[in-house]
Amino acid sequence: MELIPAIDLKEGRVVRLLQGDFAAQTRYACSPQAVYGRYADAGARRLHIVDLDAARGAGDNTTVWTALVADGRLKVQLGGGLRSDTTLQRAFDAGIERAVLGSIAVTDPAKVAQWLHAFGGARLILALDVRLDDTGTPRLATHGWEQQSATSLWDAVAHYERFGLQCVLCTDVSRDGAMTGPNLALYAEAIRRHPHVEWQASGGIRGLADLTALRTLGLCAAICGRALLEGQLSLDALQSC
Repeated sequence: MELIPAIDLKEGRVVRLLQGDFAAQTRYACSPQAVYGRYADAGARRLHIVDLDAARGAGDNTTVWTALVADGRLKVQLGGGLRSDTTLQRAFDAGIERAVLGSIAVTDPAKVAQWLHAFGGARLILALDVRLDDTGTPRLATHGWEQQSATSLWDAVAHYERFGLQCVLCTDVSRDGAMTGPNLALYAEAIRRHPHVEWQASGGIRGLADLTALRTLGLCAAICGRALLEGQLSLDALQSC
């Protein structure tokens, strides 16, 4: 299992949100370039970048992330604001390895199916963020987790597998930024139902014990932001996973 460090960008700064809430925001003094360099030097192979401004349609951080991509030491998977042919192609032209598609996978499934056909499943990651309903069924959250969909995670993945889906980044919204541990039961069920999908886990990772548990389940990768940024998880983990 690969441990992929994450950088969330807002107004050119590295930030973290609690459960997607822009009012519950932590800003870090270190620059995106410094964080990138720290992870590259520690042995990371990839970086997960989310452009929060682009995701909200309130500007973007294109200048920042294109400079990081151009550095070339880390492969980059990018999410946030990739909603049109133009923005998606621009990201690929800038050198990102994989595009991370979020809400559009719920709001415009025909477009995403078209992109899977055009670019191939190896270039696209579906970021399917969920909240568990009263029955324990994971329902998709969209638009920066501000809206709730009736669509289940299982139905969405089954739909897109028909069009060549290969990789899903799944976040339990209640765990994101909360340092309460990943939802292991959710990921175990995801792998059981869809064993041919490459599952990336995100949300709640606190330390090596969580990474070991995810690796044991058979996750392809784990995305980690806060624990690495704040030192709860040593950078040595980037080499050991």
